[in-house]
Amino acid sequence: MEKENILTKPRVLKVVVNVGIKEAPRDEAILTKVSEELAKITGQRPKVCRAKKSIAGFKLVKGAPIGLMVTLRGKKMADFLRKLFSIVLPRVRDFRGLSSRGFDGGGNYTIGIKEHSVFPEAEFSKTEKIFGLEITIVTNSKKDEEGKVLLESLGAPFRKGE
Repeated sequence: MEKENILTKPRVLKVVVNVGIKEAPRDEAILTKVSEELAKITGQRPKVCRAKKSIAGFKLVKGAPIGLMVTLRGKKMADFLRKLFSIVLPRVRDFRGLSSRGFDGGGNYTIGIKEHSVFPEAEFSKTEKIFGLEITIVTNSKKDEEGKVLLESLGAPFRKGE
């Protein structure tokens, strides 16, 4: 009897949370406030993402801050996913389930949330700027179907019949 390698089983490797901030190159205070909010939501200090090149049409200079990013792994990742699937997504207005179209062809899934205020850590009365988040769940599965089964087993509320 051959022993199965546990490393070949599908699992979540990391969760990446991104925030793009249009006003960040002109206003450092907004970047600081959004960074504090994102740190509360994820439990980890975000990294500042900077522009790789200048784009005159967007009034963007190379090296200017344009967003924030947090990479979660291990226990923080598991806690964040549990909170996302059981608390946050049901609080989203008109939420009918996650779409299967968020997969990238390699088993990874991306969710866009328009307002960070659906997270329980976000205090609406103290919030000066409402921002959206992009959450990417990176798995080691090679196919979207395997990734979907994995996320469903973790409690992801996918739409029925999709």
